Amino acid sequence: MKILCVVRNYAPHAGEMKAAVPKEPTFFLKPDSALNPKQLPLFYPDFTHDLQHEVEVVVRIDRLGKCIEPQFAHRYYNAVALGIDFTARDLQRDAKAAGLPWLVSKGFDGSAVIGPFVTLEELGRPIDNLDFSLSRNGEVVQQGNTRDMIFAVDQLIALISRFMTLRTGDMIFTGTPAGVGPVAIGDRLEGTLCGRPALTLDIK
Repeated sequence: MKILCVVRNYAPHAGEMKAAVPKEPTFFLKPDSALNPKQLPLFYPDFTHDLQHEVEVVVRIDRLGKCIEPQFAHRYYNAVALGIDFTARDLQRDAKAAGLPWLVSKGFDGSAVIGPFVTLEELGRPIDNLDFSLSRNGEVVQQGNTRDMIFAVDQLIALISRFMTLRTGDMIFTGTPAGVGPVAIGDRLEGTLCGRPALTLDIK
């Protein structure tokens, strides 16, 4: 099982990070040990002083596929969830400044939180029109809609499958909208997907 994460797939987020809008999809991987599917409390890691939330729609692959054409990509998924890609931003900044890989800032244990998967049929919405949001202690801090992605889900699947085989159970974090920010011990994060409660997480 792979956890694949798409970089800067919403233009406003690229802007807040003072980064260029990508001309083609870019992605990285988290190890399976990063997964927190039961939304257990996340204990603030002792190696960072700037832990930040990034809420994303997560697509689950349900068929084996390689070199998938965009027009057939919709056949390879049927369920989505809300997820949080946690980032140790200070570690990431330091690694970027030194020209080094920044895997540890994204791949630490518990950094991939995922709520329950729900089918698109249950949501009653197409993949390219899913509203989602994240609240911190009752205040909305991020909100978006998948129609605003720079690269649509089917494009992402086509691109990723050129380089690596997608297997049943692989998950794609499809990118975060603007509003990423720090969390603190004692925070409660709550997410919605198409107006439905989709995720709750406490920071300990």
